[in-house]
Amino acid sequence: MAPMDLTPYVERIRRELAIAAEAGGEDALALAQRLTAPIESAVRLTLLEALSAAAAEITSDLAPGSVHLRLSGRDPEFVVTVLSPDGPAAEEFGPPASLVDEAALPAGERGATSRINLRLPDDVKAGVEEAAARERISVNAWLVRAAAAALQAGRSAGTGNRVTGHSQSFTGWAR
Repeated sequence: MAPMDLTPYVERIRRELAIAAEAGGEDALALAQRLTAPIESAVRLTLLEALSAAAAEITSDLAPGSVHLRLSGRDPEFVVTVLSPDGPAAEEFGPPASLVDEAALPAGERGATSRINLRLPDDVKAGVEEAAARERISVNAWLVRAAAAALQAGRSAGTGNRVTGHSQSFTGWAR
């Protein structure tokens, strides 16, 4: 989703204050005009707090999905993650998953990760990049989802996919 521009809302408050001040005469109007610039940051902060509270309330109703509020410059941006009933995130709207700060995620969404070196034929790599771009997620997030789906399908089909003598665990959500 594109960042939300708060400027029209701040301007509306400025106009309403000016209209209210007109009733008090020229001195009140001049005072209102001098006060609007310094209170702009307080108005923006209050709007961000209201949006954050709304995102938290929506998240509680959307669980196990989530809505996060992020700042893009001075403007808020919502990131919505909808989870499918049978696996990790089915949809994510917002910046690419590679931009997710693991430390900023709630405790339930953090998990241990491991790095691997993966070599793909050029045509497969190009296909993965195209698929990730279509879903507006990083190549890494797309590969994690594909691997998780393959593992889930293997478990559902009863193929096991176990490596004797090795233990694997998966914790948290792939983004």
